[in-house]
Amino acid sequence: MENPPAETSIDDLFRQFQSGQLSALELGQKVLAVSIPSEGNLTPDLDRLKRTGYPEVVFGQGKSTEAIRRVTERLLETTNEILITRILPEQVRVLADVFPSTRWNHLAKTLRVSTGEVPLDPDAVQSPRRVGVVTAGTTDEAVALEARETLAWMGVASELIQDVGVAGPYRLLSRVPDLRRCAALICVAGMEAALPSALAGHVGCPVIAVPTSVGYGANLGGVAALLSMLNSCAANVTVVNIDAGFKGGYVAGLIANTDRDWTVERKKPV
Repeated sequence: MENPPAETSIDDLFRQFQSGQLSALELGQKVLAVSIPSEGNLTPDLDRLKRTGYPEVVFGQGKSTEAIRRVTERLLETTNEILITRILPEQVRVLADVFPSTRWNHLAKTLRVSTGEVPLDPDAVQSPRRVGVVTAGTTDEAVALEARETLAWMGVASELIQDVGVAGPYRLLSRVPDLRRCAALICVAGMEAALPSALAGHVGCPVIAVPTSVGYGANLGGVAALLSMLNSCAANVTVVNIDAGFKGGYVAGLIANTDRDWTVERKKPV
């Protein structure tokens, strides 16, 4: 089956179907060809921005530098800024020569690529609602920073509050007034991961708990922290995967952007 011309829209295809020029099978095949273009063995989701309000995020782990470059180029045809996670320093050095406007966070292992100015530092982002990113210890920082870079890519302001774990519970209490002004909280913790429950009892907003693989042997690479968070008795705690700062950031960003007009697409300026 030949792909339809690039200028053919889905509306045109439906009109052809209604006029009898296309069968139902041909219509389905051509709609897929229009909406899911392929790049060799890569299939970037160019329609995700329209469906969800945000473009596809590139998971860099295990991908070649060339594959990341090709997908990023295609995605930048649909939006102003792309987020790449789990990227290696040697890949960043190559991609920075291809894309002049980038922001690399080496601890978070993220690269944000823009068609315009250099993407904003999370501390410089402003939005009507803020998200607090809370860590039990500074060893959880890398996961927390992945969450903050995700929030910045979504246009959501965030504040990082570190090292307030339950080993010194008084440290958290002094920050409670600040936390109560947030639309959502991301709580990043390893070891026994008791912090989300302690934190959630002080606030009325959702708490997205992110377990980390930080801990001694019985932590089991974050499994113990995950199970502890899943068993939280605090009603406003929900949990994402181990070391998944991106997932925690994305969910919190959606909560903070509750009033966003989802009918407005974040498209690249003409």
